[in-house]
Formats: sequence, C-alpha cells, structure tokens
Amino acid sequence: MSSPAPAVWNPRLALLVAATYFMEFLDGTALATALPAIGADFGVPPADVNVAMTAYLVAVAMGIPFSSWLAERFGPRRVFTSAILVFTLASLACALSPGLAALTAFRAVQGFGGAMMVPVGSLVVLRGTPKDELLKATAFLVWPGLLAPVLAPLVGGALTQYLSWHWIFLVNLPLGAAALVAALRLVPEGGADPGRRLDWPGLGLTTLGVAAVVVGLELFSEGRPAGWAAATLALGLAGLAAAVGWMRRAPRPLFDFSVLRVRTFRATQTGGFVYRLTIQAVPFLLPLLFQDGFGWDPVHSGLLVAAVFVGNIGIKPATTPLIRRFGFKPVLVAAAGASAATFAGCALLAPEAPEALIALLLVASGAFRSIGFSAYMNVQYADVSAEQLPSANAIANTLVQLAAALGVAVGALLIRAGAAWLPAAGDHAAAAALPYRFAFMAIAVLMIASVVDSALLPRHAGTEVSGRRR
Repeated sequence: MSSPAPAVWNPRLALLVAATYFMEFLDGTALATALPAIGADFGVPPADVNVAMTAYLVAVAMGIPFSSWLAERFGPRRVFTSAILVFTLASLACALSPGLAALTAFRAVQGFGGAMMVPVGSLVVLRGTPKDELLKATAFLVWPGLLAPVLAPLVGGALTQYLSWHWIFLVNLPLGAAALVAALRLVPEGGADPGRRLDWPGLGLTTLGVAAVVVGLELFSEGRPAGWAAATLALGLAGLAAAVGWMRRAPRPLFDFSVLRVRTFRATQTGGFVYRLTIQAVPFLLPLLFQDGFGWDPVHSGLLVAAVFVGNIGIKPATTPLIRRFGFKPVLVAAAGASAATFAGCALLAPEAPEALIALLLVASGAFRSIGFSAYMNVQYADVSAEQLPSANAIANTLVQLAAALGVAVGALLIRAGAAWLPAAGDHAAAAALPYRFAFMAIAVLMIASVVDSALLPRHAGTEVSGRRR
C-alpha cells in the first residue's frame, strides 16, 4: 500500500472540495422550485416529478458507505476525479432527458456521483490537514452546508423563470469541468490499498437500511399513507441495526464502529444529528410561514429569508476566534440555546411585525446556526486517529444526509400535527399561521434537546484543534 502524503495544510484543495460540495448540495435542492415547469414539459403532475428528487437522495445516501471502501481500494484521487466526471456527465444527461423516467434514472446516477464526490473530497482534506490547522480547513468545508439550503430556492427559481429548468443542470458543466482540472492538479496521489476487500454483507445491509430510511422519510414528508411510510422506515431501521450487528463481528468491516468510543465524535453524531436536523428544517419552514401563514408573495418571502444567509456569512470571520477563545463546549451550548430562542421568536412573529425586526431576528438565527454548525464540524474529528478517519468520515457523511432528509420530513409532520391538534382560531389569518407557529416551537424544543451531549463533554474537549489553553 502506498503511503499518503504528509499532512500539509492546502487551502486551495479545501476550497476545491468545498466548491464540489456546494455544487452537489445546491443541485440536490434547487430542483424543488422547478417541479411545476418540469411537469408541464413532460405532461405529468408536478407532484409526480418528486420521484426524481427522491431517486437523487436515495442514490446519495446509498453511495456514501460504498465511497469509503472505493477510496481505500483505489485511492482518493482516482475516486474523487471519477466522481466529478460522473456527476458532470449525469448533469448533462438530466438536461437532455426526454421524459420523467429518463430524468429519474440520470438523477440517480448523478446522486451516486455526488455520494462519492463529497465524502471522498472531505477525506482528502482531513487526511492532509494537521490537527492544529483543522479549524482553517473546516471553515472552508462548512459554508456549502450553510448557504446551499438558503440559496437553492433563489437560484433554482431564477434559472427556471428566466431561462428554463434545464439550466439547473447545465450550469454544472463548466463548474464540473473546472473542478475536474483543479482536482487533477491539486489532489495528491497515494492512499490506495489494492488488497482491501469489500464487506459485502455490511454494504448490502447498510445501503438497504439507509435507502429505506430516506424513502420512508420522503413518504412521510409527502403525506403518503402513514402505514406504508412507517413500514418502510421500520425496514430501514431494522436494516441499519442488522448492519451494525454484522460489522461489530466482521473481521474487516465496512465501518469501524469503535470510532464511536471517541467521546467528541460520538457527541457530534448524536446531539449533532439532532442539531443538523433542526437547522435543516428552518429553510423549509420559513418560506411556508411567510407565504401560507402570512399570505406574502414569494419575492417578499424570499428577500426576508435571505437574512438567514446574511447571518451565516456575516458571523463567519468571528467563528474561529470564538472557538479559540472559549472552547468547543461553551460555544456549542451557547449556540444551541440562542438558536432555540430565535426559533421561538419566529413562532411569535406576526404579519404586522416590523420587517426590520423580522430581518434582525433571522440574521441572528443565521449567525447562531453558523456558529453551531462550524463548531460541530470542527470538533467531530478532533480526537479521531488517522486509522479511524475513513470510517468516521463515512459515518458522519451518512448521518448528514439522513439529517437533511429528516429535517424536511419532521418539519412537514410538525405542520400537520399543528393543524390537527391546535384549536381553530376565529380569525382566518391567525388560523393559517398556527400550524407553522407550532412547528417552530417544536423545533426550538428539539434544539434544546440536542445540547445534552455537548453539555456533558469535558470542559477542554477538542483543545488540540481549538488551540485554547487549559
């Protein structure tokens, strides 16, 4: 087995991986705004087009566990560059699709390319970065996950309205070509293990479990029959439980679950999972509150939702100094508590509230969201050894995909629960907003629950990464 390159901080490589992450994340969510246009072109109801989005999510979730073995077997450079090529060519095929069946098939191929592109790229950056430079590296890797959910509706809507839905895919062609050229120049050789055998039972059980969980959550979020959704979700959870049981006994498992004994990593995959779930629900809930609850038009709503983006970006220069000054534990606890307060504030908003006050609340929400997200991204690998890194990276990326799917599904379920459980208000405008108020209060409670694991971390957790003195 060839030795990996020595750990040297390379900001250009981190920026390249962040750009591919942003491309994959944006493409995965922007299509939602184009469903009516695609349905009209293909002569099918817009709701039917959602199968293409589901195929993409399922392919991404199923491909991530496989990508971990591919990177070890063939080397991260070969797999990462191949993934960019697959994603880019599949984007072209999506744009040229003559019907919904073809679009769905090519979206699945595109999703598989994205599944290899993002976690393998992250692994390249993490392996090549010393622990004391990890804050800088993850500062690059964090922003796509924060910005893409906010920008996707705007980008997708603009491309669909002023050009056509095909351009959601066509814009990936020059971006993918540039990323491929940069990857061939920047990604180091090495790291391949030709003798690495694939844990087929572990892979089969994991992909079955992850796919069934994602499909079950999608069925719940789309309001499909609860029995089918619950059965699919139960199948997925059973598959994942069987996968964990198998891999704990296998001599060469797909994932090494001993990494969960690392206290900081375990906390970021439990409480951090709930944290990511809640922040993924917010970009879904806010436009619905403003448009369905308050009766505002999409432009009015979109301009205010963009305030979350301002908060995300505005606080970024201060995030690393905050972590270095106070340490991970206080930052995680404070960010979660403050985020919960902003969600409760969103639940109390009214259409007649001053827009400056609403914008200020959303800027604050985006800022605290960014601080917490960055802290979780940084501390999760703080105490993970180089040997455990591939398994840790694959587990973390799989749970990120599940959190993204679960965030939308939970948001949709909370809206329905609010509509079913809350008494109808006499005023029609007030009644329209009630389910969304309930949903925001519920995710505020979930956000508080996410902080339990962080509050139990040692006071000086992750100091090797944060650089904070004891």
